[in-house]
Formats: sequence, structure tokens, C-alpha cells
Amino acid sequence: MELFLPCVYAFLACAAFCVVFELRRWRYILPACFTGAVSWLVYLALPSGGVAVRCFFATMVVETLAQIFARMFKAPATIFLIIGIIPLVPGGGIYYTMYALLGGDMQLFAQKGAETAACAAAIAVGCSLVSSAVQILSLLRQRAAQKKRV
Repeated sequence: MELFLPCVYAFLACAAFCVVFELRRWRYILPACFTGAVSWLVYLALPSGGVAVRCFFATMVVETLAQIFARMFKAPATIFLIIGIIPLVPGGGIYYTMYALLGGDMQLFAQKGAETAACAAAIAVGCSLVSSAVQILSLLRQRAAQKKRV
């Protein structure tokens, strides 16, 4: 139950962002929200290896699911990626970083700022790695198909 309820909340939060982003088709909304719930499940299920490491692996799962759903529904992967990554965005870290800065606590500001930046970088690197791997595999598959034709 510890992992299930937060994943339901992540699913509902992703559904709310589908409304904000005006995603109107249910065939896209449900997989996008599922991707967000799975991302939060992976984030929570990983052992305490640091926020950035957990964000990195959860982002890799999100990007993989986004690519799979993109091929299943013949839609851009961005639809599923942006909604699915919402639970991982370090909004709380940004808030506490700014709160520490405005409160004059420079040590906490540096700590929270570095943690937030590391999480944001982990999200970017995780997306880039999986997206690049998918593009390379697609290119290799195209080349193999061209060789068979000749």
C-alpha cells in the first residue's frame, strides 16, 4: 500500500496535466498517465541511492515507455514523455532552494540547489540516452532492411 497509493496520486496528477496541456483523446491520456504512475513507482521502489540516481533510472523507464506507446499508437513520443515525467520534476527542490536563498541560509541553498540541478541533469541525460539508443536501433533496422532488398 505504501507504493500503490502514491502511484495513484501520480496517475491523477498526470491526468490533471493532460487537461492543462489540452490532450483530448482517451487513447493518449490513459497511457500517458500510466507512464507517470510507473515513473513514480520506479522512483519510489529504487533503494536510497540518492535523488539523482533514482530520477535517472525512472526517467529511463519513462522514455522507454514513451517510445513504446509512440509506436503502438502512431503518435509522437513527446505526448507520453512530457506527461509521464511530471512526477519526477524537482519542483519541491526548486521551492526549497529559493526558500533557503530568501531566508539567507547559504549552506542549505547550495545543498538543495546542487541536489535539484543533479536531478534535472539526470532527467535530461536519461531522456537523451534512451532516445539516442532508440534512434540508433531504428537506423540499424533500416539499414538491415535495405540490405535485404538489394
